Amino acid sequence: MAAARRPDRDPTRPVYVISVAATLVSAHPRTLRIYEDEGLVCPARTPTNIRLYSEEDIRRILWIRHLTRDRGVNLAGVRTLFELEERLGKRILEHLYDEGTRDGAAEAAGRSTGRSGTGSTGTGPDNGSEPA
Repeated sequence: MAAARRPDRDPTRPVYVISVAATLVSAHPRTLRIYEDEGLVCPARTPTNIRLYSEEDIRRILWIRHLTRDRGVNLAGVRTLFELEERLGKRILEHLYDEGTRDGAAEAAGRSTGRSGTGSTGTGPDNGSEPA
């Protein structure tokens, strides 16, 4: 017998409370509040004002964390990148991720042959999804 089929999940549907969202992205809930205060993410609110994060919010937070931790971009820079991507309709963040992946592969190849490489670590968001 085939497994029961789950209905397709809507990535825009807010389902995660802040503690669960923070666990999913390996961050402190205060970090998510800071991202909200900076206008980088806008979780939905219940009638009792509890924050609810969607899958899209989680992906966006993962991108923010990648950009700040792995690429050295500050929160103002992240905001600018998101705004540019929105205005231009281009996938700036995908390009940054691809560039980091290429640099990381070149660095790894250099290590395996005994040469030292230069460049970033090339690590992207933890779930490997596209940017929000």
